[in-house]
Amino acid sequence: MKAVVIHATGGPEQLVLAELPDPVPGPGEVLIDVAYAGCNWADTQVRQGIYPHAMTYPMVLGFELAGTVSALGPGVSGAKIGDRVACFPEKGGAYAEKCVAAVTGLIKLPAEVPLDVGAAFPIQALTAYHMLHTLFHVKPGHTVLVNAIGGGVGLMCTQLARRAGARVIGTTGTPGKEKRALAYGADRVVVTSAEDFESAVLGFTGGKGVDLAIDSYGATMLDRTFNVVRVLGHIISIGEAEGQPFKNIRERILPRSQTFTRFHLGHVDQSSPEWKAGVEHTVAGLVDGWLKVPIEGVFSLDEAAEMHRRLEGRHVAGKLLLKAG
Repeated sequence: MKAVVIHATGGPEQLVLAELPDPVPGPGEVLIDVAYAGCNWADTQVRQGIYPHAMTYPMVLGFELAGTVSALGPGVSGAKIGDRVACFPEKGGAYAEKCVAAVTGLIKLPAEVPLDVGAAFPIQALTAYHMLHTLFHVKPGHTVLVNAIGGGVGLMCTQLARRAGARVIGTTGTPGKEKRALAYGADRVVVTSAEDFESAVLGFTGGKGVDLAIDSYGATMLDRTFNVVRVLGHIISIGEAEGQPFKNIRERILPRSQTFTRFHLGHVDQSSPEWKAGVEHTVAGLVDGWLKVPIEGVFSLDEAAEMHRRLEGRHVAGKLLLKAG
């Protein structure tokens, strides 16, 4: 099979198309003929060697895919050859024509969900769902701040929070990326290159602060976000696009008795009721049409490096995909 391999960490040029043996599914696993693989910010961190969870190199990149089950490992039940599925292979392998995945994590795709959409939603939609519903329990009347609201996770947070009855205020550093967030239901988006986000958020909340803040920037932006979260409010960190967070978390949460979580989707048990609830909610949103997954570009396997360059350019308001099949 053809696959995109990283032999050593570094820039996009480290993504090399190679011919590898087909993977073989073990007990509890299936082999999937990959149609599309999703591109996520975490992919760029793994490529650079700065992902906060350990990876072993060389490796085939990619943590999200959709395709068709083509073989079953020993003892597998609950899946059959020909099933249209999406999944989240936590150890990678999605940037390839074939990928092995645990049967427990398979998401059966209804006929109404095409395979490109199937590859584009799992990580971002389920990350947003579990932050809002598993960690925080968002309710009508809550106000949610979403930093980097114009990115893939931000747009999912916007739609899922609005569906739950919350108000949403977001930030973006790139003029123009506020448009889709507003179209998807955000009440207010602050373009941080033109406006002070702390003043804007406190003004939006009448000085009280938001109930929940979701941050993927890290560094200075995360540090300032504590200032706009209410007493007993919650801050969730899901990334470090601007750099490592400051080592002052205890001091930042003390003044308002706030709580803080650094969330990783891989820590949600894919056999748990919480995981199944997230899958059911997001897939139903795709079928019913209220959850939208904007696909901004589709690349071939030999264009993986160009896909990473485009994502890192910070102008993508949606999802990039690799077409493998």
